[in-house]
Formats: sequence, C-alpha cells, structure tokens
Amino acid sequence: MLQNIGFPGIMLILLVVLVLFGPSKLPELGRAVGRTLHEFKNSARELVGEGKESPEHLEVSDKKVDKANV
Repeated sequence: MLQNIGFPGIMLILLVVLVLFGPSKLPELGRAVGRTLHEFKNSARELVGEGKESPEHLEVSDKKVDKANV
C-alpha cells in the first residue's frame, strides 16, 4: 500500500501535516517521531537479542525439569 504513494502523494501528505500543525509545531513533531522510531528500533533489537539467548535458558530449564522428574 505504501509503495504506491510516490512523490506527489508524499508532498500532499507533508502539505496536510504543515496545514494541520503549523510551522511552529513541525520541529516538535519531527523530534517526537524520531524518538518513537529510536525506541522502536531499540525494542526490536532487544527482542532479537533475547531470542538468541533463549535456547541457552531453555537447556537450563530442561535440566531442572529432568532433575525434578527423577
């Protein structure tokens, strides 16, 4: 869906944002969007990092389960 917007569509969206928020609010809006994207990327990295570590934790949990069954 977003692939078909093109340059004129992006310009129209930017114009609507400019009219809605005004030129004084645009720096604040840009900063907020940037911070949100930064937090999203950090969260995604943490989730990917946790996914890589989880098999080690599962092995430990399996050993505990085996000991409990004995």
